[in-house]
Amino acid sequence: MHRTWAMIERELRRFRRSPMLIVMSMVFPFLQLIVLGYAFGGNVKHLVLAVVDQDHGVPAIRVRELAGALSSGTATVDLVEYADPGRALGDLRVGRVNGVLTIPPDFSRRALAHQAPRVALISDNTDTFVSATMSATVNGLVAAFNAPPAAPRVPATATLDVVEVYPYVPYIQYLLPGSITMSIFMMVMIGGGIIFIDDKARGLHEGYLVTPIKKVELIAGFNISGTIKAVIAGGVVMVIGSMIAGVPDALDVMRIMRGLVVVVCAAFALISLMFLLMVRVTDPLMPRAMFGLLNTVLYFPSGAVYPQQGFPGWMKVIAAVDPFTYAVHAFKSLLLKNTGFDAIAFDLAYLIVFSAVCMTAATMLFKRTL
Repeated sequence: MHRTWAMIERELRRFRRSPMLIVMSMVFPFLQLIVLGYAFGGNVKHLVLAVVDQDHGVPAIRVRELAGALSSGTATVDLVEYADPGRALGDLRVGRVNGVLTIPPDFSRRALAHQAPRVALISDNTDTFVSATMSATVNGLVAAFNAPPAAPRVPATATLDVVEVYPYVPYIQYLLPGSITMSIFMMVMIGGGIIFIDDKARGLHEGYLVTPIKKVELIAGFNISGTIKAVIAGGVVMVIGSMIAGVPDALDVMRIMRGLVVVVCAAFALISLMFLLMVRVTDPLMPRAMFGLLNTVLYFPSGAVYPQQGFPGWMKVIAAVDPFTYAVHAFKSLLLKNTGFDAIAFDLAYLIVFSAVCMTAATMLFKRTL
């Protein structure tokens, strides 16, 4: 093993002389965590809702009062009164308002006669999130309007009590496991794949092979040195990212130790995969060209951004073999649920087996080029 450790020492010395490489491998995951976490995680507020009251009866006034309460309370919508429905629709089409609530002329008469009064919501459905939020808000308004003025002592309808096992998880915390895995992947790509191909282009691999070193020792040296680099990046992003995202007890020693175990397994799995993909590549531009493809294929099907239950069948197949999936699940279990190794045993086992398979295949495919 002394020949393998000599290679590892050489790689780490070169890595230490390039501090910007370390910094750049961590900048992108932090930016992704902060920007995406706050961009997608917040509640939609201050949607402009146009109200066209064509009735002006007492029930219609109550609907407008309830809408005003929503506007001043949760601030989900900001109300704008319109007298002309055509002008309101015109403003909806050009984007000045996000929805039009129309109270028809016969609303009060139907409400007082208990003849199924109706209001209409016209929304801009080109933005799904805005349209869904607007519909949910107006549905809540209608439900409040339909509620009896005095609740019966014994309700005749069933109710639902929701009990949450864990504290509220904002989206930035939900995104944290994927950002940690992305930091490991960034270091694998930069400090593993790209440097590996550059060394091969310079003939350094052939220089190694004129020594008594064996192929398995050469691959092991590259993999272990790349894993150490990725562990440094993943560990730093895990600790600092947990504090940024507001994870409870972010500096808990046992949680950090368990997280570092996952970082090591994920780093070795991804570096082994990278060397398997690059073992026969000779073009220095290939790893740079593959970065975007691998990022898309590995990151998004892993459930880091959106639950896998919403994926089509073919994407679930990709997720089932994707090492990102098991790393993200393990980090979620440790950081968001504060579980132990029993909850992530299968994830760790998969990453270890995946690493062994990829490393064995890479060793078998490695060959001299001179």
